[in-house]
Amino acid sequence: MTTRAEATRARLQSAALDLFEERGYRAVTVEEIAAAAGVSHMTFFRHFPTKERVLLDDPFDPVIAAAVAAQPTGMPPIERIARGLVSLAPLLDQEPTAQARRAIAIAAREPDLQAGMAANTAATERAIVEAAATAGDEPAMRIAAAACLAAVTAVLLGWATDGSTRTLGELVSTAMTTVVPALAEAQVPAFARATP
Repeated sequence: MTTRAEATRARLQSAALDLFEERGYRAVTVEEIAAAAGVSHMTFFRHFPTKERVLLDDPFDPVIAAAVAAQPTGMPPIERIARGLVSLAPLLDQEPTAQARRAIAIAAREPDLQAGMAANTAATERAIVEAAATAGDEPAMRIAAAACLAAVTAVLLGWATDGSTRTLGELVSTAMTTVVPALAEAQVPAFARATP
């Protein structure tokens, strides 16, 4: 069941995406987004700290980190991370993707948002290392996370801009089997996300 706050947030995102696509990211103000969503600009700021966060908000880091941490610790870091990301494929295919595709496509075209996209990736990397690194393997885990996330970023940007009909889960799985080819033959169980 969607709460009132979730519905308002979704309306704000939808209005922002419509305006950004119509007039360009830089030309749209927070006040215009709020008005298009039928709320005040103060309500906008209760849901998003900045206009940038409408496109770059990424609440998925704890799930990614937990999926990686759930993988067997005896594996090399690159394999643990890749398996963790592959285990999320079914979940990625359940998430609403039309809005995500639109947001990534807008962000990919906007030079002002490149630093925010890089900061999101760095935050995901930190979350993985904090949740899954074992004593002594933090540097290797950081390098492996950077490699895997670079591959994910490449497929996300391509998916958002090329009109691919492949699912997000398929694309992430393909990216991870490119990074760790042995995963193509592995059976990776789906990650079971804890529900509140």
